[in-house]
Amino acid sequence: MGAIAGLVLTIAIFLFIFWPERNPFFQADKTRVDYLRERKDAIYDNLRDLNFEYLAGKYPEQDYTEQRTGLEDEAARVIAEIDRLNARGDLGRRSRA
Repeated sequence: MGAIAGLVLTIAIFLFIFWPERNPFFQADKTRVDYLRERKDAIYDNLRDLNFEYLAGKYPEQDYTEQRTGLEDEAARVIAEIDRLNARGDLGRRSRA
């Protein structure tokens, strides 16, 4: 009886550890909108860091302005594409990006 309980427990542990959603080598498919939302979050983080470093005196005014403008332009493009995909209803389209 103890051997059966041990076997069941061992199987349960292996299922828990290697279940596909918990497996770090299993990559779920992402939609293009999911990818773009992650990119938008990364851009906002970069803008926040850039602003902090500028206020700390690490960047001259011209460099700060150029980098901020570039990040804001990229954020605008990403948000425009998210809006375009949402308007078209392409939320379910899979992407390998």
